[in-house]
Amino acid sequence: MDSLNSYILLVDSYFGSAPWFPLLLLSIGIFFTFYLGIPQLKFFSKGWKILFSSGKDNVGQTTPFQALSTALSGTVGTGNIGGVAMAIFIGGPAALFWMWVTAFLGMTTKFVEVSLSHHYREKNVFGEVFGGPMIYMEKGLNMKWLGAIFAFCLLISTFGSGNMPQIDNISSTIESSFGVNPLLTSIVMSILVALVIIGGIKRISSIAASIVPLMAFIYLVGGLSVLIFNYENIIPSFKVIILDVFEGTSVVGGFLGASFSLAFTYGVARGLYSNEAGQGSAPIAHATSKTKHSIEEGFVSILEPFIDTLIICTLTGLVILSSGVWTEKFSNNFERTSMFIVNGSLEERNDGSEVLKFLSGENSSVKNFIGELNVQSGKISEEVTIINNRSIAEDVIILKDNIPFNGKLYIDEEEIDPSYQFKGKSLVKSAVLTSKAFNKGFFGSYGEYIVSIGLLLFAFSTVITWAYYGDRCTAYLFGESSVIYYRIIYIFAFFVAGSGYLDTEIIWNFALITVAASTLPNLISIFLLREKMKNLISAYLNSSDD
Repeated sequence: MDSLNSYILLVDSYFGSAPWFPLLLLSIGIFFTFYLGIPQLKFFSKGWKILFSSGKDNVGQTTPFQALSTALSGTVGTGNIGGVAMAIFIGGPAALFWMWVTAFLGMTTKFVEVSLSHHYREKNVFGEVFGGPMIYMEKGLNMKWLGAIFAFCLLISTFGSGNMPQIDNISSTIESSFGVNPLLTSIVMSILVALVIIGGIKRISSIAASIVPLMAFIYLVGGLSVLIFNYENIIPSFKVIILDVFEGTSVVGGFLGASFSLAFTYGVARGLYSNEAGQGSAPIAHATSKTKHSIEEGFVSILEPFIDTLIICTLTGLVILSSGVWTEKFSNNFERTSMFIVNGSLEERNDGSEVLKFLSGENSSVKNFIGELNVQSGKISEEVTIINNRSIAEDVIILKDNIPFNGKLYIDEEEIDPSYQFKGKSLVKSAVLTSKAFNKGFFGSYGEYIVSIGLLLFAFSTVITWAYYGDRCTAYLFGESSVIYYRIIYIFAFFVAGSGYLDTEIIWNFALITVAASTLPNLISIFLLREKMKNLISAYLNSSDD
């Protein structure tokens, strides 16, 4: 697993984690914001007016509300719970600021890609309307080859974005909160997902329209309970977000600090992972809407990053910061991909900067330990430090087959025998961090159950929506008859990821690659279609005036 994760990180260093990717994403958003006259502000109110229209006499399978709910169910998922926590975990509070920037600019990017997708949509052999970036690449740019590249990348991304991270977070959170075996969770959830996706977009949109309002209400109630309970920390949380933007975050508690680069990169990347603006996924859902004018469906889509990131993600971020859990160490089982054994006895205050350099792959005085460890009753005798989850671990105990180990353990550059388990206190990440934050409100220890329920609903809706995205990409590449095979593979991957056979870190890192791979051809396409987009807006406004 360690070697696989290292390879994935190497690939990701050239894509999602590379400086060019967030810069390209933000540049496209900035360009269209000014090129189209700040449409995210100009047309924001129009989106709300159109949202609840029936579109009864128009072509399509879904109402604007169902289309938005479907798109939101694809974006509102573990990115809002685990993704935000992950961004703060690595980049510090300032990462939330860059998520806001990404969301604001993403409102314009989403407006463009959805409008174009709805305009260029077509009918399949069953008479159903469908669309997406692959269609406007083919019909608008006469670049079917680029459409095929996009469809393939997004098809792979359905596993990295909409599938494996979702069930992985569901299984781990439910196990932590309720003690349910991940295998059992995986089996039950796989059956439910299979029953839904077999019904296609009509069943998916209907369920999404029911789930999205419910899950948003439950999560908002739980989050507000934490903020009200910790009201005195709300203003300081906003201050630390803004003050750390350009200077980075210093060592705070168990948090080792974060640079400007980490905050910027992970804030933008997680912002995209959350609202998917520019990735080209949501346009597939919006293309099915009965909205009369394509531009009007674009108006509706502006609401998506607003609800997803500026409301729900902000709530998650403020809950984590105001509760203080982002700097607090908790007892947990150490994942090998997040754990390092290094020489010497280190502490945050004196050695934090060097440890951070070590974790970032820079030259550092901190070196990996290689040699023999003497272990008595699970405790290490040598002067070494265990780093886990980007923090210096405390109260570490080594178990073998779940029993405190006695004997010698040799550490080299190879993977440690998986029969040895490491437990102790360290920072926590992803959905677990959010769960810990929700325990700091009026609901006390029951707060994590709200996260578990919210995560279950969020992730389930995301999984079924992304299955539809994969359906359309598969049909575009291989024909409608191939969709059934995609669904089988999709469910199998979902089951495997939820059963505990894959590492959380590996799944998240893989997701970042797939997001970047599908985003790049889409951003290129909408830029090439910029004049067409401006003409669509002009035609709509002229018709409205008439």
